[in-house]
Amino acid sequence: MKRISISLVSAALFAFSPLQATEAEITLQIPEIETAQYYRPYVAVWVENAEQQSVKLIALWRKEPDWLKDIRRFWRKIGRSEPALVDAMTGATRTPGKHRLTWDGKDDQGNALAAGRYTLYVEASREQGGRSLQKIDFQLDGTPYLLIAAAAEELDELLFIIK
Repeated sequence: MKRISISLVSAALFAFSPLQATEAEITLQIPEIETAQYYRPYVAVWVENAEQQSVKLIALWRKEPDWLKDIRRFWRKIGRSEPALVDAMTGATRTPGKHRLTWDGKDDQGNALAAGRYTLYVEASREQGGRSLQKIDFQLDGTPYLLIAAAAEELDELLFIIK
């Protein structure tokens, strides 16, 4: 994982912003995979705190609920214990290509997260395909930066920008 500071000028501009105004952009890319039978991957995007407890489900793309168990970490952390949240956040699977998500720095209850260490997870699983888990550790402290996670089997490079 790479951490890149945006710039001293932009850091100074954002340094006085309260944490409640934290905004983040996540850019994930589903690769084009050549195979006889291609199924779109199920993808989950969420944030966990330093105690490895889920604090925010950002996105969940799926078709059939039976296959959620294949998104293993997501299933253990959120899927099996919070069916109402899963139902509320579910969207259709996506085609290969770039997909942008935004996150307002708030938890699932709409409260701004406190300053501290967190981890962004992106997990993808595809029927008759592979499974990938990308994670980016980050410090939520009002400082803007760009983090990059390397490509994995079912996901290309992941970009995480905190503004």
